[in-house]
Amino acid sequence: MIAYLERFVTENESDSVSDDSDISLCRGLELQGGSVDFGSVGGSAKDFGGMVEAKPLAVVRPGGSDDVARVVRAASRSVNLTVAARGNGHSINGQAMAKMGLVLEMGAMDGRMDVRQLGEHVGYVDVGGGVLWEDVLRVCVGFGLAPRSWTDYLGLTVGGTLSNAGISGQAFRFGPQTSNVSELQVVTGKGDTVVCSETENSDLFFGVLGGLGQFGIITRARVLLEKAPDMVRWIKLVYSDFEEFSGDAEFMVSRGEGNSFDYVEGFAFVNSDDPVNGWDSVPLDSDQRFNPNCVPPRAGPVLYCLELAVHYHHQDSLRTVDKIVSDMIRPLRFIQGLKFMVDLSYVDFLLRVKKSEMEAKENGIWDTPHPWLNVLVSKRNIVDFDRMVFKKIIKNGIGGPMLVYPLLKRKWDPRTSVVLPEGEIFYLVALLRFNRPYPEGPTVEELVAQNQEIIQCCATNSFDFKLYIPHYRSEEQWKRHFGKQWPRFVERKARYDPMAILAPGQRIFSRTHSL
Repeated sequence: MIAYLERFVTENESDSVSDDSDISLCRGLELQGGSVDFGSVGGSAKDFGGMVEAKPLAVVRPGGSDDVARVVRAASRSVNLTVAARGNGHSINGQAMAKMGLVLEMGAMDGRMDVRQLGEHVGYVDVGGGVLWEDVLRVCVGFGLAPRSWTDYLGLTVGGTLSNAGISGQAFRFGPQTSNVSELQVVTGKGDTVVCSETENSDLFFGVLGGLGQFGIITRARVLLEKAPDMVRWIKLVYSDFEEFSGDAEFMVSRGEGNSFDYVEGFAFVNSDDPVNGWDSVPLDSDQRFNPNCVPPRAGPVLYCLELAVHYHHQDSLRTVDKIVSDMIRPLRFIQGLKFMVDLSYVDFLLRVKKSEMEAKENGIWDTPHPWLNVLVSKRNIVDFDRMVFKKIIKNGIGGPMLVYPLLKRKWDPRTSVVLPEGEIFYLVALLRFNRPYPEGPTVEELVAQNQEIIQCCATNSFDFKLYIPHYRSEEQWKRHFGKQWPRFVERKARYDPMAILAPGQRIFSRTHSL
């Protein structure tokens, strides 16, 4: 079977020769508050993954959605130009790049947010597509409200995550972020600015959600809000048996609202004193210690941690919170003596990865290549995945978190462009590498080869799986990824971006005059 992941590659083929008319088109753009830069384009030629480099012809910093539309319409008058919307540059394989095309730095747009409270505990916020989720959080909590669904890391843009799905530990209850928006403003590949929702221009609305930027650029989103809690009880429970871990995780996400935690995730870690991959990755506070003597002698090379959280308010009695937590974890089969808990503010909990970001920047690993791998695996294959991947291929760790936790398909709207494995329960497996650069750590080629080995293992054993934040090299691979949804995806592309101007870095469609 053809490998699903490309090997490490730098886009060092000879750059396309830019047409003078393309440069003239860009210089002639009459932007309303924006700017075009032909010189300082280096940052937009790279992304967080650090494995691909593709220099654009120019970087455009739009002042608003009208500027975005002007850029797309200008590109449509060219034979070659493509347009990529770049949020915070957190893609892995060059998805937000446009080689010798135009990169739209979406963060340059107006960051104002309009919060509307519709009742005592509900509301929405209208927010620009280039705004970071961490800024959405800070504004909304000032009104006592917050979005219902998050990602673990909030240094991502609203438009960026909605173009993929947006997953975290709340998704089992509220669905991904794509299930928690009620309206979008989109600039299509034709240069049209369209407001869409479930009832108005609904095909575009659902197509753009999870659409990998192929049908339109999100310039505004209406994000649903609920009452924000004040505090969070954060809990970690350690397991030695994967089936007990996964069974308890599935039990928690399936209990229904009011009978479960507000957040459910999980991860695998190495059963050793490795300071990065091992026991020390579990405790929640500097005063807490992982006691390896509690681990059963029969435990294998990998252990598992069920990560839970319950929200509460300042007026709630801590005794009541203690009882709620105690009652809910009582039936769980974790290792006694390996339970960790801490109380922190809701904002600090949601920004918990920010601390890790600061540490990674200080020690120099934030800017190194990150060959991450995100896979959605069907419940029916997850035990075999653990046996073949966690316990064998990556039994020594990956230099970063190895997330694994269940999600419920009924919380995902099938009308969006996101594709999922079969079955009601499936798992997110996220391998988030933060390795030291070579020669302190492994080479990027070795890490990408390991990703390929994992994907090849899934394919060879006929696992039901899909890549999340997918990246492929051929149309055949994209067809296999979308499966029966491929014809709908192609039809939407022909309707909303017939010249294949948008998101060339995804490598799904090639620039053409007709599709």
